[in-house]
Amino acid sequence: MPAQKTPAKKAPAAKAPAKAPAKAPAKAPAKRAAAAKGARTPAAAARQLAVKSGEKPWTVAELTEVRQELEADHERLMSELNLARHELHDLMRDAGDGAGNDQADVGSTTFERDHEMSLANNARLMLEQTERALARIEDGSYGRCESCGEPIGKMRVMAFPRATLCLSCKQREERR
Repeated sequence: MPAQKTPAKKAPAAKAPAKAPAKAPAKAPAKRAAAAKGARTPAAAARQLAVKSGEKPWTVAELTEVRQELEADHERLMSELNLARHELHDLMRDAGDGAGNDQADVGSTTFERDHEMSLANNARLMLEQTERALARIEDGSYGRCESCGEPIGKMRVMAFPRATLCLSCKQREERR
């Protein structure tokens, strides 16, 4: 019996050291990733953004203002989408109650439903543009034209923060 107890004691002892090294490497990459994220300061992010020749580089205040505007738009659009979703749900639910409705009522309900769907689609597109602009700020590509790669222009981006094309590429796109 003592021979059986000895291997039982050695097995847990062998497992314990194996677990310790497995935990240590898992923590190290997490610390490195956190350090790498923290390494990019708002000032460094602002300096990294593209500007046209003759424009002053982005300041932290300007970038913060644009980011706050985009985040406020994001919240507003999310609430608009939720409201539209509820209204569309109500319209669809009421559409089944057709008893006693004349053609004018059905037409009015159809018009309201189409109108709500158009508003919801527009809000969804704007939300996608806003999320894309926020992602571009994070990855440092904000302010560059997605078509030609040239700087969009700080004044244009500040006026319309979701802009992804420079003025000449946008004009070319609208002519098509």
